[in-house]
Amino acid sequence: MSDRIAVGLLTRSFPPELVDRAVAECGREGQRNRLLPPRVVVYFVLAMCLFSGQGYEEVARLLTHGLA
Repeated sequence: MSDRIAVGLLTRSFPPELVDRAVAECGREGQRNRLLPPRVVVYFVLAMCLFSGQGYEEVARLLTHGLA
């Protein structure tokens, strides 16, 4: 339960518009369609920091559950 709250807090603390603006200001906007758009990559990296004791797959599971 606390993992879900943490991921929800992450997405509320960094709304999609803010993440998209930060990505654009760094000149890293998506130029092609990819499996993971830049916004999702940013959330994934933040979640990896938040759940540093977990593996990539568990972090991805927590993140996608939190974004759904």
